[in-house]
Amino acid sequence: MRFRWQDMAGGGALGAALGILAAFFGDVRAPVGLLLALVLAGALAGAWPPAWRALRLGAGALALGLWLCLLTPVLRAPLATLTLAQPPQPADAIVVLGGGVQCGTRTLEPSSLSRLVRGLELWRAGYAPLVTVSEQSALLGPRGCPKISTLAQAHLRALVPSPGPEVLTLTNVTTTRDEAARVRDLARARGWTRVLLVTSPSHSRRAAALFRAQGVNVLSVPAPEVRFDETLPMPADRLWAARILAYEGLSRVKAALGGTPER
Repeated sequence: MRFRWQDMAGGGALGAALGILAAFFGDVRAPVGLLLALVLAGALAGAWPPAWRALRLGAGALALGLWLCLLTPVLRAPLATLTLAQPPQPADAIVVLGGGVQCGTRTLEPSSLSRLVRGLELWRAGYAPLVTVSEQSALLGPRGCPKISTLAQAHLRALVPSPGPEVLTLTNVTTTRDEAARVRDLARARGWTRVLLVTSPSHSRRAAALFRAQGVNVLSVPAPEVRFDETLPMPADRLWAARILAYEGLSRVKAALGGTPER
């Protein structure tokens, strides 16, 4: 019995480690609940020798894969396939997709701010007279979290002298598909023929495809990546690249199975 309890403790520890990895790589919205579920599943697997062996083999293979990703820039090529960068052309609107918000400090996440600045650069260059920003739905973030659109418009007022660009808000959005649907409706109502789509590089190809699926004619003009160096010179950059690839891959799998793609 002592050996069995040791195996259960080991399985629980592996489950906790896998929960942490899932929370980081999958960017899940309920990491605490998932972590607890994986701890329990690991502990139960430890009580059954065949499942315990499979768990250890799987964890070992995962560890080797992560070490390969951390020690070499092997992810550089697959990361590049996520990016769609096109030369900007005159358009009717610049669509700045929402990235995220830090609810505690009430500030935009770096990716959100990078997208907003890129949108302003395109407006200053005269590519379009109008900018859209996104207002996340109540499903994203805790209650009382500031809206991305509110923070973005405050930045616009601080950075751009009056008169600035016309700003429209895409209300109550949860996913990129929602943003695409809002822009589709605006394009039909206002007679837009082309929009410039601004998002993070790793999100750009999937986002452009979602917009085109809604019938929106877009040119993808991504913002600079601010979370990591895309040439992947350091292990920390490679860890972020692994996370991005995991998130984008899971989003595609979910969409292929009929679910709503993530942000």
